[in-house]
Amino acid sequence: MHSLKVLVRARRSLRKLGSSPHQRSLSAQPHYASLDDVQDQVLVDGRASSRTAILNRPSALNSLTTSMVARLKRLYESWEDNPNVGFVSMKGSGKAFCSGGDVITLYIISHWRSDGNIEECKTFFDTLYKFIYVQGTYLKPHLAILDGVTMASGAGISLPGMFRLATDKTDHCRSDVRLSPSPRSVARAVALATVCRGMAEDQDCFSLVSLSPGVCLCDGFSHPEVQIGFHPDAGASFHLSRLPGYLGEYLALTGDKLNGVEMVACRLATHYSLNARLALIEERLGRLTTDDPSVIETSLSQYGDLVYPDRRSIIHKIDVIDKCFSHDTVEEIIHALEIEAADSYGEWCAMTLKKLREASPLSLKVTLRSIREGRFQSLDQCLTREYRISLRGISGEVSKDFCEGVRARLVDKDFAPKWDPPSLEEATKEMVDFYVSPLISEPELELPTASREPSV
Repeated sequence: MHSLKVLVRARRSLRKLGSSPHQRSLSAQPHYASLDDVQDQVLVDGRASSRTAILNRPSALNSLTTSMVARLKRLYESWEDNPNVGFVSMKGSGKAFCSGGDVITLYIISHWRSDGNIEECKTFFDTLYKFIYVQGTYLKPHLAILDGVTMASGAGISLPGMFRLATDKTDHCRSDVRLSPSPRSVARAVALATVCRGMAEDQDCFSLVSLSPGVCLCDGFSHPEVQIGFHPDAGASFHLSRLPGYLGEYLALTGDKLNGVEMVACRLATHYSLNARLALIEERLGRLTTDDPSVIETSLSQYGDLVYPDRRSIIHKIDVIDKCFSHDTVEEIIHALEIEAADSYGEWCAMTLKKLREASPLSLKVTLRSIREGRFQSLDQCLTREYRISLRGISGEVSKDFCEGVRARLVDKDFAPKWDPPSLEEATKEMVDFYVSPLISEPELELPTASREPSV
């Protein structure tokens, strides 16, 4: 542990040197969230040489709020500085690891604010991306237990981990489980929209997955943001762009799901275990007094399973995915899929085309640009670009597709979004350039690269 302690002390010194009384602090809780509420929504399990953060909003599938992410960031930083903590882990309570950000709250803030003030949205993305950067540059081993739904920014807070443990809960679809908002929660949402307060901590608010009406709730990993006029963020352009071939482009543009076995096959997860063995794994890890990744690796492998994707898996379609999704533009990708569909008469091609045609045309083009740029950029560069895209998507300067997508798919549930621009042809290169270009009227995302990556 000696070498790790030296690194921790060095980083702590750099933080002190780089600190400023004028820097924005993320330690203060939003005024609508009490400290007790935040602590209840992110629990801590302390063991001899490890700490576990437990996302605890099971009724909202552990969707993230600003206060939750701020607490996670503080916890991770304190554990990194604590010489008695050898490694850390994160898991979710209930049926999900994390279903992503609380998009209904973001929708209410961005849609109903007459003064155009979206500072709360900016604070959410700023806090989230800084936490992900802390994870991506973490000195100590850390584990994410992906037992259940792992979507959007829920994937973002899991993938930077040194170890990602998937389970068999991603292997089946519970067709008997359907979630939709109750009349009480809808009425509450409308009332809260007039003041744009409170939804972030309301246990009856819903994330993207839990408010999808008429769709069976399937556990799995996915990035469905283009279906609501947004883009895969929270480090997605870094992680997806590093998947085999052009699988990342496919997942980002279609929002298709991966189960636990598929996550291991494409290296999104490092280990796989049956859900029934999780208690044994956690008990074993809790007894460890080490910061040695190889010891943790051995413990995870001891209860792991050797698995292979079944013949229907998307993993076995990697050749056709590479053939179609390697093209430079969304139009060319769709054209390649149309040719493939005509030649093969395959159901997969038809379903893939249907997903692409239902998504926001502008979001598709922005997302493809983001993933392609991510192939050649570091994590901090990807987060900086994603922050620009997120702010411009929420602000509605060029297009209000985010608000329209959430309205159509998650609020009114008419599933008939009126995208603007309505077609790929009208989603111009100038629009896409604007989304990824440096911010002008707003400050850029400021990541602590000097203290966390002094050699960069």
